[in-house]
Amino acid sequence: MSDDEFNRRNIEEFRANHGRLGGQFEGAPVLLLHSKGARSGEERVNPMMYLPDGDRYLVFASAAGADRNPAWYHNLVAHPDARIEVGDDDIAVDAVELHGAERDAKYAIQAERYPGFAEYERKTTRRIPVLALIPTQA
Repeated sequence: MSDDEFNRRNIEEFRANHGRLGGQFEGAPVLLLHSKGARSGEERVNPMMYLPDGDRYLVFASAAGADRNPAWYHNLVAHPDARIEVGDDDIAVDAVELHGAERDAKYAIQAERYPGFAEYERKTTRRIPVLALIPTQA
C-alpha cells in the first residue's frame, strides 16, 4: 500500500471514529496535521501520533527512522501556522521546534511510551526533530 493510500485510509478511519484508530495505532493518541506545502502552498493532511504536553501537542519527525525528515516537517518550518484535528476538535496551532535538553527529554518520554520511537532513533544518524503545536486564538 502506498503512503498516500495508507494516509487516506487512516484519515477516513480517524474521522469516522472521532479521532480513534485501530491496528498499529490502537489506543495511541493520534491527530491529523493540516499544513501548507513548503513550496506549493497546497494543504496537506498527515495523521500522526502525538504526545500531550500541557496545552501543547508534541509531534516527532521520525519518518520511521528514515535518513531524511518527512515532508510535513519542512512544511511546518516554512509555514508554522497550521491546524490539527484532535478527536472531533479542529484547532489552529503554531509550530515551534524544540531544541536541546527540552527536545531530548520530550523525545525520551515518547520513546519510553512507544518503543518504536527508540528504534527510529537507532535507525538514523539524524537528530529527529520534535515540534510543539501550540494552540492559537485564531
